[in-house]
Amino acid sequence: MVQDTRQLNREAVLTALFAARPASRKVIAERSGISPATVTRAVEQLLAEGVVEETSEIISESRGRRAVELDIVADRRLAMGVDFGATNTRILVVDLLGRPIARRSVPTPAHEDGQLLAEWLADEARATAGDVWKRIAFVCLGMPGAVGRQRTVSNAPNLPQVESPGFLDAVEEAFGRPMGFDNDANYALLGELHYGAATDSPNAAMLTIGYGLGAGLAIDGHILQGERGLIGEFGQLPIGPLGARLEHMVTGSGIMRRAAEAGVALSEPAALFAPDAPPALLGLRAQFDQALTIVLAAVTVASDPQTIVLGGGIATSLTPALDRYRIALEQSLRVSPAIVTARLGSYSGAVGAAVAALHQVYAALGVHPDVIVRLPGGDAIAEDLPV
Repeated sequence: MVQDTRQLNREAVLTALFAARPASRKVIAERSGISPATVTRAVEQLLAEGVVEETSEIISESRGRRAVELDIVADRRLAMGVDFGATNTRILVVDLLGRPIARRSVPTPAHEDGQLLAEWLADEARATAGDVWKRIAFVCLGMPGAVGRQRTVSNAPNLPQVESPGFLDAVEEAFGRPMGFDNDANYALLGELHYGAATDSPNAAMLTIGYGLGAGLAIDGHILQGERGLIGEFGQLPIGPLGARLEHMVTGSGIMRRAAEAGVALSEPAALFAPDAPPALLGLRAQFDQALTIVLAAVTVASDPQTIVLGGGIATSLTPALDRYRIALEQSLRVSPAIVTARLGSYSGAVGAAVAALHQVYAALGVHPDVIVRLPGGDAIAEDLPV
């Protein structure tokens, strides 16, 4: 019982410090609701563990006495986020305060089989981390498909080998670190919630539109996840001619396929959205706009988000049309969330995966779940990221 009480006090002090760092013992006592003497004992334990350190002295409110501020030892443990895409893989290492330690973007060898891909991911992760690899406590990997709770992957047409049974276990074995896995759109949304375009919208959604279509939904800052990872898989809805899936109507690969079927010359998907696009493309653009409006409506009625963030290669071409999509939603639903493009650009998924990994590290340290969901924050990750 004594040990349990000490542990609870330690967790309360650590939670208070993460919520308002740096802070004096007095401030921690006020925020945690435990006595100053108990705070001091818990702080001594955290100092001995190397989780907390004493920093600068501050003038206290009473009679000019000095108090020592405490802060988290940011590099005590590190976290890694990996956004594993069919074209590129982005890797980000952060400290406990969410500050970048290392980042890297490398082309994905999508032709390799599952085992070689697992080993390649681990090799690239170690190369990115370099000398700090031994301090990485948790890794989260974003996947281009639906990830179930039983470590199954489905709906990954651009990297079908990852759907092989045991692929995620092979990845974790190759990394030699505890790992978490989720759909890349879920992690992209988590990144935008903490550092990007949805920081003021705890109820938010993310659509990633590139050569595939992904979606993530969040309520009160929590990403919605189902048993089989199918929440947000709106691309599977059969809304096109002869039951064509929605994904084939709005993605880059779908745009190119429909252009070829219509006999329309199209050099790349982005050409469909050019201001001076030829009349021959107007019909294809109208089909795209209708399909995207359906996706936006489905997202809105599914989770009633305050903000929908658009990411991925196609999204960058849609900025001039955002108001038009919002008006279309208002006409059909009478309400519309804000529709914005991702602030973190191509690193949304890696940032979100790093945040998810940090959440696991925080939980292991003993930070309370109610505080974890709001951590980390600020501008640390986003300051120097390429878009």
